Amino acid sequence: MSVIRGIGAPTRWLQCAAHHSKRRCYASAATAASSLPADFRNAIEKEASLPTPDPPSDSQTARIVGTHTQYMVPTYVRPPPMFHKGEGCYLWDVENRQYLDFTAGIAVNALGHCDPEMSKILYQQSQTLVHCSNLYYNPWTGALSELLVEKTRESGAMKDVGKVFVCNSGSEANEAAIKFARKCGKEAQPDGSKTELVSFQGSFHGRTMGALSATPNPKYQKPFAPMIPGFKYGTYNDIDGINNLVTEKTCGVIIEPIQGEGGVNVATHEFLLALRKRCTEVGAVLIYDEIQCGLSRTGTLWAHADLPPEAHPDILTTAKALGNGYPIGATLVTDEVSSKIKTGDHGTTFGGNPLACRVAHYMVSRLSEKELQQDVLKKEAQFREHFVALRKRFLEVVQEVRGRGLILGLQLTSDPTPVITAARERGLLIITCGTNTLRFVPPLVISHDEIDKGMAILGDAMDAVFNKPEHVKGTPGQQEMG
Repeated sequence: MSVIRGIGAPTRWLQCAAHHSKRRCYASAATAASSLPADFRNAIEKEASLPTPDPPSDSQTARIVGTHTQYMVPTYVRPPPMFHKGEGCYLWDVENRQYLDFTAGIAVNALGHCDPEMSKILYQQSQTLVHCSNLYYNPWTGALSELLVEKTRESGAMKDVGKVFVCNSGSEANEAAIKFARKCGKEAQPDGSKTELVSFQGSFHGRTMGALSATPNPKYQKPFAPMIPGFKYGTYNDIDGINNLVTEKTCGVIIEPIQGEGGVNVATHEFLLALRKRCTEVGAVLIYDEIQCGLSRTGTLWAHADLPPEAHPDILTTAKALGNGYPIGATLVTDEVSSKIKTGDHGTTFGGNPLACRVAHYMVSRLSEKELQQDVLKKEAQFREHFVALRKRFLEVVQEVRGRGLILGLQLTSDPTPVITAARERGLLIITCGTNTLRFVPPLVISHDEIDKGMAILGDAMDAVFNKPEHVKGTPGQQEMG
């Protein structure tokens, strides 16, 4: 065994015989190494005391990352661990350390990681037919479309739903919605006077140019300006501003019933009713983006299902949980909107392929189950009980709780990234959104015991950040757009 080669290698010096416990090994070595410089002692004590400390610079993870990143466009800032395996609500990194996942791939893995039936479907369909293009029919595109329409009607949502366009992602679903709204405006006013689109501050609709143009955050738009012309931005939940915002020139309005990336902000029923009324008055298409909040994350199939029919949308977009990690998106439209779309107006090469659609057919079947939806509401109540306890424990830190079902936000008074790091190093994955908000979007199948376990870890992490003298540094890269 070689001795320390440099400042970044305390863990290499501390390795013991393979049959010994790793943590016992670190702890005993930390005691023996009390004469080491402070940096070494701190690193040793950290690895001895934390169940999942971030991999150090001399780790296998760091070596793999260092090799790979030189070939990757740097569009993300990632924390140190590298994950290679998942099961249920857990992930394992390449150091074989286990993490409880409260992120679900950003509200994607609704049935958890590597759902057994989904894995079986992927295997079976990959041996039958993966892709043949939209030049030809396949059994699963139509079957998925039919199921989406039927289950949406059964749920009491989108009363006039009639047709579905299947694509590959949430951004593509919103691009289709934007194009369909523009086409409806052109059909209503062939002179081109009805082409404006409205979205709202705090929204996130995607990264492609149309969806990005509907996402009014200068941080994200400025590097790619100018945006597509014709977009206007309003204030979320501002009823008084609707009439001046949505006019005869408006062809479409796109809104998230619950803003995910923007901070888990919930649209009021009164606001959505007023917005629907104004869209009807001026002949504008109303689009609900339920890519993050839909597919039973709120305890109903769609987040707007508890609204009266007069507040329902003309277009509904979905993705994320639709594939449980396999890329797919969909745009649901009324027959009225569909009647404006002609052959050749829109298309996709991969969208609607039989593999993705068969997976999504299974997902919609599972996520529309009443028992699963009722469990989501029970789990929401359990989370809220823990939030009450955290608020009592951290009076100066926790401000409020927002959201519904299992899309919840805990508003803090300060930067939450140190909490994210401290939680991760204790075995819990969680992400942020908006400004100083912790976002909770776990798999919908998370157990009550796992909720208790994760919230206990979060409490310990917050205690380490806010009540202990040592400083926990935050790791960047914890938001979808960050």
